[in-house]
Amino acid sequence: MAAATARKKRLRNMRKKLALICMFAGFTLVDLNVRADSLVDGSADAAQTTAITCMACHGPQGNSVNALWPNIAGQNAKYLYAQLKAFKDGARTDPLMMSQAMLLSDQDKRNLAVYFEGLPAAAQAVADPSRVDRAEALYRGGNLDGGIPACLACHGPTGRGNPAAAYPALNGQHASYTAKQLREYASGERKTDGRTRVMRDIASRLSEEDIVALASYVQGLR
Repeated sequence: MAAATARKKRLRNMRKKLALICMFAGFTLVDLNVRADSLVDGSADAAQTTAITCMACHGPQGNSVNALWPNIAGQNAKYLYAQLKAFKDGARTDPLMMSQAMLLSDQDKRNLAVYFEGLPAAAQAVADPSRVDRAEALYRGGNLDGGIPACLACHGPTGRGNPAAAYPALNGQHASYTAKQLREYASGERKTDGRTRVMRDIASRLSEEDIVALASYVQGLR
C-alpha cells in the first residue's frame, strides 16, 4: 500500500513538472466550451489544466512534432476516450501513457477527449508519390485475394473515421506512428480492436511494403 501511494505521488509530481515545462515553453490553451455535437459527455473547459500535461508530448494544440507520437487534435472524442480507458486498464500498453492515464478519473478522460476533439488538426506532409498507387488501391478497394477489405469502409474516403463507431480519423496522422500501430496490430501487441480482432486480422495480412505505403498515404489524405 505504501509503495503504491508513493508511486502515485511520484506520478503526480511528474505531471506538475510537465505542466510547468509547457507553461515556460509558451504552450497556450484555447478557450473552448462543451461541444454540443460531441458524442462524449465531457467539458473542454474542465480539461484546460489537465490538457497542459498532454501537450508536453502531443504538442501545444494537440499536433505532435515527434512523428512517433500521434496528433490528437481533431480526433473524435469516442476514440480518444476509449484509448485513455485502454491505457488505464492495461488493454493498451505504453509506459508513459499508462502512467499518465492511471491518474485520470473517468470524467477527466471524457473532458480531455472532448477538448482535443475540438482543436483544429494541422496539415501534415504529403504522401510519398512513389507509394500512392499501391496504397490507394488498398485503401479504396482492398485486396480480395489477400482477404484485405478497403480501409475506407471504416475510416471513410477522406480518412475522417467514424465517430459514432469510435473508428479513428487517420488523415494527416504521422506516417511513422501509423506504421508502428499497424505493425503492433499485426504482431498482436496492440489489441484495442476488441473481440472482433478486425485490425489484428487485417494488419497481419499486410506486407511491410503495404504498411509503409498505407501509412504514407493516410498522412497525405485531406
